[in-house]
Amino acid sequence: MQRASDRWISIGLSLLLHAALLAAVVWGWLLFRRPPGRAPTLAIEATVVDARTLKGAQRPPEPQPPAPPPSEPEGPPQPTPAEVAQREQQQQAAAAAEKRAAEERAAAEQAAEARRQEEQRHAEEAKAQARAAQEKKAKEAAEAAERAAAEAEASEQEAELKRSLAAEEKTNVARAGPALATWQAQIAAKINRAWLRPPTAKPGIECMLNVTQVPGGEVTQVTIGACNGDQAVRESIEAAVYRASPLPPPPDPALFDRNLKINFKPD
Repeated sequence: MQRASDRWISIGLSLLLHAALLAAVVWGWLLFRRPPGRAPTLAIEATVVDARTLKGAQRPPEPQPPAPPPSEPEGPPQPTPAEVAQREQQQQAAAAAEKRAAEERAAAEQAAEARRQEEQRHAEEAKAQARAAQEKKAKEAAEAAERAAAEAEASEQEAELKRSLAAEEKTNVARAGPALATWQAQIAAKINRAWLRPPTAKPGIECMLNVTQVPGGEVTQVTIGACNGDQAVRESIEAAVYRASPLPPPPDPALFDRNLKINFKPD
């Protein structure tokens, strides 16, 4: 690549050469035009130029090697301080925005959790109130049922008592009359008929018999109380009671008694 200084040097040398040629032409023309004689002395200022110099000056400048292209920095260009400051501001703003967003999310989550807990608390309170109401209702129903059962039992007991009193009164009335004595005489007569008199039995035997019977007159147990007979007599009378089973029924059902006391006096 030709430099600007080389170009100006060439132009200067060219002008200098043309000036010398022009001066030589003028000098020759003046010499041929004037008559011979003493030639006036003309002072001409000239510069002697060596032809080699002119040849060297006229030679085109040697081409210079191309300048190497400016080296480009490897990687992205380094940011300017203003760009660095701007990036820092942007990063700080982004970090602040992210922090605010995180705080807002945390606040929203806390609010949602608080609402959920509050709703859960209200639901549990409602369930507790419902359970309490159900328990109270069930308790009141149970108490009412107990009161009704107690009243019914009391009424039944009162009715039973009335029935018992009426039966007892009826029994007392029946026992006070001749019906009881008649029934006991019938039982003693049947036992007497079933008695097999042992040889050791003496006249005037009198024994108190304790007889247990069931409805229908079936004898279940016999014991001999006070008796003036010997063991054979006692055993024979006990066997006679079992043979007399079932015993005659009472003329009045109110006279029936499971445990009878019969005064046995055989003929």
